[in-house]
Amino acid sequence: MDDASTAGEAIGRDRTVAVVGTGTMGQGIAQVALAAGHTVRLHDSAPGRAAEAVAAIGARLDRLVEKGRMTAVDREAAGGRLHAAADLAELADAALVVEAIVEDLAVKKRLFADLEEVVADDALLATNTSSLSVTAIAGGLRLPGRFVGLHFFNPAPLLPLVEVVRGFASDETAATRAYETVKAWGKTPVRCADTPGFIVNRIARPFYAEAFRVYEEGGADPATIDAALRECGGFRMGPFELTDLIGQDVNEAVTRSVWESFFQDPKFTPSLAQRRLVESGRLGRKSGHGWYPYAEGAERPAPHTAPPAKAPERITVRGGLGPAEPLVALFEAAGIAVEREEGEGGDGRVVLPGGAELHLADGEASFPYQREIVYFDLALDYAAAGRIVLAARDGIAPEVLGEAVGLFQALGKQVSVIGDVPGMIVARTVAMLVDLAVDAVDRGVATAEDVDTAMRLGVNYPVGPLEWGARLGHRRAAMLLDALHGRYPTGRYAPCPGLARRAYAEEEAR
Repeated sequence: MDDASTAGEAIGRDRTVAVVGTGTMGQGIAQVALAAGHTVRLHDSAPGRAAEAVAAIGARLDRLVEKGRMTAVDREAAGGRLHAAADLAELADAALVVEAIVEDLAVKKRLFADLEEVVADDALLATNTSSLSVTAIAGGLRLPGRFVGLHFFNPAPLLPLVEVVRGFASDETAATRAYETVKAWGKTPVRCADTPGFIVNRIARPFYAEAFRVYEEGGADPATIDAALRECGGFRMGPFELTDLIGQDVNEAVTRSVWESFFQDPKFTPSLAQRRLVESGRLGRKSGHGWYPYAEGAERPAPHTAPPAKAPERITVRGGLGPAEPLVALFEAAGIAVEREEGEGGDGRVVLPGGAELHLADGEASFPYQREIVYFDLALDYAAAGRIVLAARDGIAPEVLGEAVGLFQALGKQVSVIGDVPGMIVARTVAMLVDLAVDAVDRGVATAEDVDTAMRLGVNYPVGPLEWGARLGHRRAAMLLDALHGRYPTGRYAPCPGLARRAYAEEEAR
């Protein structure tokens, strides 16, 4: 490579960036490069589309000027650097070409084979694919070492994350140059190996899958599950409302692609309920109906919320409550007398005046016990949580459940009671996210820091899964998954070797 392509340096702003594909993502990437000061050439195989895209980007820049986010001078300069390219040959001077066309391996491979005949040998070639193998796309190239994945998130001008994917044949110098370039564009890049789903789409699968599984088992309705993950788990959106926004067809296709790419690993098994939703044409907001109705005047279903119940005057806390320990101070602040007792082995519990026990979700169900057991779900922050979720066996005495409901209502929380589902909602979801994140790090997919950064910025998680795993404790996460594995012996919930090792280390350190 020449001096302009020095390893470790971002592509100079005096160099041209080309984008092939003028859909929403292609236009967004072009706008990002344009804002960074590059000359940008847009190409689309459909006649006239590139010119239409240039006009659309110009209209967005005009709106930025109107809102005071861009000066008129900068707008005029940017417009002078943006060009429609009717033919691939017009991209010859590009130092970087980013492809954002249809997710079809054969079509992408043909495009890059044609591009190699046009651009200089020192030009970087990049795909924005979200589901295909970067290695496979580069497989037939003359110079596969200069090929990388640059996975932007939609809308590209607004979302900061870019996954920089190094294929099996990608040179380290090319990956580093791509990383430094998008960083210079003001984005937050993370490095990633070429694995199905990369970081975000690989690790995020349980956020959807576990919610759908609870629904399929009749544990709770979509509105209650969404509320639990928002108001108790701290996630910005619940999985049902989020997939309605994404599009059920799009989300299900990504899940199926990751599952098939991992040779139908049970950890990634798609949801039959979601498949039926797609088959029925209920694709979410864009079709007017998904998990929820979106027609004009349609009412959004409300989560199940228990009616007011009387709180007990005193409780006994036996042993430590682990991640739920902050509840003790909250109970005391609410005027409930708390008596502490030493534990009898195992994890702690709250004993109600009637003798029933409250246990933090541990992957078990309450029906096998001979005594009255009520489970409560994991929360990101029990003080900030607006809702607490409880689960108990069918036929539990109403007065027992009422004591448990009243106890949490005394803290100012809304309470949802769901079916006797092992692992409940937040706890099983978080444990699975931790498991997949640990496995990704151990397999060299990305560093721990990049995994947590990707999940916070790519899908707006309140904390990264590895940070949450440290808070929860690897031992607790592994024990929860072991219990779920006992109930569902398919391999879906078996802790990965890395999580098992970390759990063992924590146990030895106790």
